Amino acid sequence: MKENTDIRLQQQADITIMDIRGDITSYSESVFKEAYQQALDQEPSKIILKIEKYAYINSGGIALIIQTLYKIKENKQSAAIAGVSPHFKKIFKMVGIAKFAIICDSLEDALERLN
Repeated sequence: MKENTDIRLQQQADITIMDIRGDITSYSESVFKEAYQQALDQEPSKIILKIEKYAYINSGGIALIIQTLYKIKENKQSAAIAGVSPHFKKIFKMVGIAKFAIICDSLEDALERLN
């Protein structure tokens, strides 16, 4: 299966925003790893995973998000997730993602809560 994920990085002071577009599945792993490594090069203390509201995320994608958030925690960085649909906000809370990241409605909310 072809990966359909694009991650663009944006820097705002000590926060790196990983703007994630497209599907998030196990096939997205290489894209996530590369983007997170590039984010580390910017030496942020905080990272926001900005996910499209109507992104397709399957169980492999949820596992990938958890792995990324675990790496963020290992590197003593703070994390937030912004923009996901109410459905995925509920799922993220159920699977424990809320232990690793603040879950926010919008990028603006995430920026505010991380500062």
